[in-house]
Amino acid sequence: MSSFGERVIGAAKLEVRIFEEVESDPAATGQAMAVVVLSSLAAGLGSYGLGGFTGMLRLTVVSLIGWAIWAVLIYFIGTKLLPEPQTKSNVLEMLRTIGFASAPGLLRFVGILPLIGWLLVFLITVWLLVANIIAVRQALDYQSTPRAAVVCLIGWVAYVLIFWIGTRPII
Repeated sequence: MSSFGERVIGAAKLEVRIFEEVESDPAATGQAMAVVVLSSLAAGLGSYGLGGFTGMLRLTVVSLIGWAIWAVLIYFIGTKLLPEPQTKSNVLEMLRTIGFASAPGLLRFVGILPLIGWLLVFLITVWLLVANIIAVRQALDYQSTPRAAVVCLIGWVAYVLIFWIGTRPII
C-alpha cells in the first residue's frame, strides 16, 4: 500500500496501479478529498490576480462542488449510459479515483504568474483531463480508453458549465 504522498505523485505521473489502488481502498476517500481541496486551493491561488480574494474563494468552492457533481455525473454516464459488459463501480470509487486524478491540479497556483500563467494552467488542465480519463477507465473497469474519454468529455462539459456559472459575478 502506497503512502499518501506516493499516491499523489503516482497519480500525477498517471500510474495506472495508483488509480487501481485508491479505487479499492475505502480509506483513500478522505485522501482523495484532501487532493481535491489542495488542488482547488491551488486553482484559487492561481486565479487570485483575476478576482482577488473573493474570486479565489469562489473558485475554490466551485472546484469542490464541481468535483462532487462531476464524479456523480461520470458515475451515471459510465455505468448507466455507456457501460461495458464488465463495468461495475460505485460513487465512492469514482470519487476516490477522480479525486486523485486532481493531483496535477496542485500546480495550478502557477496561474498567478504574469504572461505565462494562463498557458501553464491550460497545459495543467489538459494533464488533468488525461488523468481523469485514466481514473475513469480504471474505476469503471473499462477495456476501452476511447469510451472513458467520451464519458470524461461529457462530464467535462457539465463541469465547465458549473465552473462558468459559479465564477460569474453576482449581480
